[in-house]
Amino acid sequence: MSNQDLSKQIINLVGGESNVNSVFHCATRLRFSLKDSSKADKATLEKTPGVITVVENSGQFQVVIGNSVSQVYDKIMAETNLQDVEKSTEASTTATDKDTNILGKAVDIISSIFSPLLGALAGAGVLKGLVALFLALHWLDNTSGTYLVLNAASDSVFYFLPIFLAVTSARKFKTNQFVSIAIAGALVYPTILTALDSGISLSFLNIPIVLVNYTSSVIPIILAVWVQSYVERFASKFIHESVKNILVPMVALLVVIPLTFLVFGPVGHLVSQGLASGFTWIYNLSPILAGGIAGAFWQVFVIFGVHWGFVPIMLGNIAANGFDPMLPMLTAAVMAQAGATLGVFFKSRNKDTKALAGSSTLAAIFGITEPTIYGITLKLKKPFIYACIAGAVGGAIIGAGGSRAIAFALPGLLALPTYIGTGFAAVVIGLLVAFVLAALLVYILGFKEEDTVVTANDAPAPTGNAATTTATTASVIAKEVIISPLQGTTMPLESLEDPAFSSGAMGKGIAIEPTSGLLTSPVNGTVTTVFPTGHAIGITSNDGAEMLIHVGMNTVRLKGQFFEKMVKEGDIVEQGQLLLKFDIEQIRAAGYVLSTPVIVTNAASYLDVLKTSESEVNNQDYLLTAVV
Repeated sequence: MSNQDLSKQIINLVGGESNVNSVFHCATRLRFSLKDSSKADKATLEKTPGVITVVENSGQFQVVIGNSVSQVYDKIMAETNLQDVEKSTEASTTATDKDTNILGKAVDIISSIFSPLLGALAGAGVLKGLVALFLALHWLDNTSGTYLVLNAASDSVFYFLPIFLAVTSARKFKTNQFVSIAIAGALVYPTILTALDSGISLSFLNIPIVLVNYTSSVIPIILAVWVQSYVERFASKFIHESVKNILVPMVALLVVIPLTFLVFGPVGHLVSQGLASGFTWIYNLSPILAGGIAGAFWQVFVIFGVHWGFVPIMLGNIAANGFDPMLPMLTAAVMAQAGATLGVFFKSRNKDTKALAGSSTLAAIFGITEPTIYGITLKLKKPFIYACIAGAVGGAIIGAGGSRAIAFALPGLLALPTYIGTGFAAVVIGLLVAFVLAALLVYILGFKEEDTVVTANDAPAPTGNAATTTATTASVIAKEVIISPLQGTTMPLESLEDPAFSSGAMGKGIAIEPTSGLLTSPVNGTVTTVFPTGHAIGITSNDGAEMLIHVGMNTVRLKGQFFEKMVKEGDIVEQGQLLLKFDIEQIRAAGYVLSTPVIVTNAASYLDVLKTSESEVNNQDYLLTAVV
């Protein structure tokens, strides 16, 4: 099917041009925002020649095409009256923000606001726990300068939390973040706090102000910034361009800050207190039941992405009561996943599974469970169920002990200092039980392991610099050796969250979690595609292997930020030549996953694509072998 015929077929099968709000494309797929997704014929579209697969995610209807996506997109623009937007610009933001599901939209807002802050919150939380431990052991005096500095270091992010949330909320609601910071600053302004502490009654234009302590608060500033976004857009329509940069911020401050003190602040404070009180009621009803439910279902919430909704509740508990009983219970669920993965490590006979299970166990112990869930336990099904059972038992023990966290931290072993105090012994016992019980259930009851095809682990695998290395077995002949374009940790494609890559629909290969932002050529060949945003590059080797390297998941939304292209389409490149630079820290800080698939997109032309058995690779180490 020609690109022109394919474009017509796609538009017809998504419900026609009238059903399309917008469409743009990234490196491999067309991303539609549809008015009514039920009008799209997904089943027929997936069977259409030229379409690899169809993915529905975050309110988008994504049609995966592959390397020719830009040509198909151009034909769609030529054949329809749809707006031809610049790739990865505002259309991408509009499309990804659209979600007809209210719960999905709420979770998206919360995750977008809190995700960039989690590192700072977790790090400060652990430090706060350590400071409390040092005080309890009398290693520190609470009047010493050392204590004051460490306490300030651990407490500042929580005390000034509205200011941090103002920044991320402004990014989410697409409004002036410096005005948002000014609004948050007013909420924690010293004079206001002094008035609150002294019991002074205040009014604004003779309207009484309900004074509330907004330090460590969450919902009031989010509501305020949301309203600010509408105020700024409204004011921009009526203020002349010559003074807009001055008067629009002035109007926003003049309107939003009084409204926040009079309305949004008290309402948000009541909502926060209500959520915290709701959980406290359930906890008081039965701490054992609350712990069992939290330990059993936390990782289920993670899978569906609704776990973000609990973050404001936990922070609200800490702000209102000085502690949160939920966090220790959730850690039981995390340790149970780690234990189940360890059980898989000892039980499995497959080398690839063992390797992934070993590294995933360590990551899960420290609170990173995604590789464990998607790569091991959920994939094998029964280990995930066993982990939920063990998590429930561990959570119930922790709940029975009245355990609590004195600061927010990511559930995991590093969070232990934040649990010191009431019920700490129950935390230790509960976490050990969750971990050991999950491992034993998996090892004793077992699981069904799928048969695997021959990989590089089953044959003599090349090591070191593969530019001059070949791999052969008795039954296969090496076609082409492909070297690593990145330095980092290897992982199977199946562990990626994007089904277009994890399902193998795009081709065979491997994923790398990069530790360096230098991407080099894996083959001698020609650059066939350099996406305008720089996040994806396609290369065809001199021997015919068609390669796609896609840096991170959904990084097209960065619109080229933090990427520096070193080559252009048509360039002849050699193995090891620098193709792209990208800023790992900035991309991660923006909330994006950097797991990078390295794929042979024409893998169907080969007997197999063998993978390295090494868990860590450097640029130019052996990575893949395409064989015939």
